[in-house]
Amino acid sequence: MSRKILIKNGVVATLAGHRGDGQELDLLIDGKMIVAVEPSIEADDVEVVDASNMLVMPGFVDTHRHTWQTMIRGLASDWSLAQYAKGAHATFKHLYTPSDIYLGNLLGRIEALYSGITTMLDWSHGISSPEHADAAAQGLIDAPGRSVFGYSAHFGFPNNTPIDRDLRRLRESIFSSNDGLVTLALGLRGPQYTSIETTEADVRLARELDLNVTVHGGSAGWGRNRPVGRMFERGLLDHRTTVVHCNTIGDDEVAMMGECGCTASVSPFVEIQMGFGWPATGRLLKRGIRPSLSIDTCTAVCGDMFRTMNTALIAQRGLDNEDVGGAPDQQGLALRCRDVVEFATIEGARACGLESRIGTLEVGKEADLIFLKMDDPTVFPVNYPLGMVAISGHPGLVDTVMVAGKFVKRGGELIGVDLPHLRQLGLQSRDALLARARDEAGADPSLALDGTWQPPTAEYTADAVTGRNASGRT
Repeated sequence: MSRKILIKNGVVATLAGHRGDGQELDLLIDGKMIVAVEPSIEADDVEVVDASNMLVMPGFVDTHRHTWQTMIRGLASDWSLAQYAKGAHATFKHLYTPSDIYLGNLLGRIEALYSGITTMLDWSHGISSPEHADAAAQGLIDAPGRSVFGYSAHFGFPNNTPIDRDLRRLRESIFSSNDGLVTLALGLRGPQYTSIETTEADVRLARELDLNVTVHGGSAGWGRNRPVGRMFERGLLDHRTTVVHCNTIGDDEVAMMGECGCTASVSPFVEIQMGFGWPATGRLLKRGIRPSLSIDTCTAVCGDMFRTMNTALIAQRGLDNEDVGGAPDQQGLALRCRDVVEFATIEGARACGLESRIGTLEVGKEADLIFLKMDDPTVFPVNYPLGMVAISGHPGLVDTVMVAGKFVKRGGELIGVDLPHLRQLGLQSRDALLARARDEAGADPSLALDGTWQPPTAEYTADAVTGRNASGRT
């Protein structure tokens, strides 16, 4: 017999139409499914959960995070994109053991869950062996959340290493079903980082294995070699394709994405921080593409969706206001708070191929939801709930998190997670990584954790990495 939970007295944002953007509604959950959303529900044999002074809403969906980098958090706070390529990828990545990548994924996934991200796509390009792939997957499986394991073979830039054997093995073993809490996708190397022939082989493999594809395209200088256009020419784009960033792709490439039904993942905080170019939110919207949102990497930016929504909103409002000479239309601002909350929920679910299961609170969907404290002094009194989420929200508001009808955080505390032990293991992993990096660099004392280390980038220009100049010619 499935367990029934009745959530009462909460203010609900269902994000299903405009019902429940700030209305008192009850939710009845049977097992993992939402079975009723009504103003007042009476039911027998249920656990009643009081959500007074809470906003109940869908959990956030992060569609692109390099979770393996958790142990080198913050190192890239003052780095450019090229320095990140040199520091995170060329310096640290190959030093990761399977144990390191397991802990990075486990701790990073727990961090995201703690701040209300119920679903996260782990864009896993720290893999250097089948053992690393298995460890990365297990880190997600052992975390109490919904995840997509975006397997990627970014062993080096550029690279053409075949991935068919390892990806098939994962699909046939760990990820033989699409119904679990952790599912598989392909983190495509794509034309930015490998040949178009390798890109085509990878996409054909993903389609054969019934996997969604997520690919970086438009990442500063790396994205000016027409990655989307070249995939379009080969028939490699469709509704199962998510293009990440899109900052420097051409307007015609955005149109190609719209024509093919692609989704997009915008990482506004890291894009502004590292100089990718302005977030493509507005350009995507003009072509009918409602983007999802993502963190990208916690080596450089914070890991919560609140500041990501806020950055996306404010960056695009700034661009929109500049377009009209600083005088917005009298009818109000074009991009609304509700829009970015949808980007962080239902559009994220769509990008992960999960929109029929999660992303809104409505009958027939799985109960992935969060409770946000509305009596917290930083937001009280809450007059416009979605405005609170997009403008004033922060992880401290996240009181309760539920995934597939199961509480994984309640009263501000994670359930079934031994954080002190994991912290100890995480520090040991970080210290060992740093020691190995210093040894490889000849015990270079400048390789430190205090923000003073600035990786040299001579070999990490866009041209050097892609083998092409900015026009895309080889």
